[in-house]
Amino acid sequence: MGALPHLLLFDIDGTLLNTGGAGMRAFVTAFEELYPDKVAGQGGVPDIDFAGSTDSGIVMGMFEQLQIADSSEERERFYETYLGLLKANMNASTDKGSLLNGVGELLERLNGYYRDGKVLPGLLTGNIAAGARVKTDCYGVSEYFHFGAYGDDHHDRNQLGPVAVQRASDFFGRDLTSAPVTVIGDTVKDIRCARAFGAHVLAVATGSISLSELGVHEPDILLETLGDVDGVLAQLRIS
Repeated sequence: MGALPHLLLFDIDGTLLNTGGAGMRAFVTAFEELYPDKVAGQGGVPDIDFAGSTDSGIVMGMFEQLQIADSSEERERFYETYLGLLKANMNASTDKGSLLNGVGELLERLNGYYRDGKVLPGLLTGNIAAGARVKTDCYGVSEYFHFGAYGDDHHDRNQLGPVAVQRASDFFGRDLTSAPVTVIGDTVKDIRCARAFGAHVLAVATGSISLSELGVHEPDILLETLGDVDGVLAQLRIS
C-alpha cells in the first residue's frame, strides 16, 4: 500500500477567511430575538469569547449566564435561528468579508497534491457543520475540504482532533491514525487542540491573536500570514 497522505486540518474564522463580523452579529441577534427577557435582565447579551471557541461551547456558556435550561432541543432551536441570520448577514453587501491573504492560492495548490494522494485537506473548526458550510460556500472554498470535525460534534475543541482523523479515515477508506497531521489555526486554542491529540500545528497571526502571543505557546510553525504560499508548502514539507 502507498504512503499515507498528510492530513491538513484547517480552522475557518481568522485562518481561512474573515466574515466581517457576520457570525458574531448572528449569534448576538439570535440571543436577542429568542430570549429578549433574559437578555434584558442581563443588560444586554454578555460578552462572548469567540476566538477558537466552539459554537456549542459558546451556546452552553451563554445559556448558563442567561439562566436558560440547556438541552439538545434548545440548542437546535438556537442554531436554526442563528443559521438564518448568518445566511442573511453573509448575503448582505455590508457584511462581506474575504478570504485571507494567500488562502485561495494555497488551497488550489494543495488540491493538486490531494489529487496526487500526498495531502488530504479537511476542516477542524468550532463552527457547527451547517455554519461552516455557509461560510465556506460564500467564499467558494467548500470543494477543497473532504471531511471535517465541527463545533456540534463536541463542545470541547480538544476533543475534535480524533473525530477529524476518524472522518478522514472513513473518507479515504483506510486507517489514517498513523498519518502525519497538521492543524492550521489562528488561536491558542488551535495550538492546544493539536497538542491534545499529538498533531503538529501551524499557527498564523491573521486572527485576533498576535504573533508574539501565539509564539509563547510554541507552535511547530509560526507565520504572520499564509501569503507566501511557496514558503507555507516548504514549512509543511509538501512538494
